[in-house]
Amino acid sequence: MATIANVALLVTDYDEAIAFYTQKLGFDLLEDTSLGAGKRWVQVAPKNNSGTALLLAKASNEKQQSAVGDQAGGRVWLFLQTDDFWRDYNAMQAAGVIFHETPRQEPYATVVVFEDLYGNKWDLLQRRS
Repeated sequence: MATIANVALLVTDYDEAIAFYTQKLGFDLLEDTSLGAGKRWVQVAPKNNSGTALLLAKASNEKQQSAVGDQAGGRVWLFLQTDDFWRDYNAMQAAGVIFHETPRQEPYATVVVFEDLYGNKWDLLQRRS
């Protein structure tokens, strides 16, 4: 059986990306290992996560740099599912996370679009049971 272990997220700076994900979104830093020549293996994930982690990958050329913040062509790219929407929304708002709308009720979830430090769009959502 296979699982998706990591999703690579292009960043311009490891340390600023670690700070955003750990301080503003409350993620855990799972690993930060030097690979030499300025390259690092950096993984972050939501607290108590037992699934996929983000692999923060520093853009290393002009083509990669141009994709930072636009990895999905302007669409929502990642979906952060929570068990307490209002707790996490309020904490993120207090931490200065930028939201693109007010929270809304959809048939499948309570949801709001926010952006990461580079402008990639995410959904914060709590699924309806």
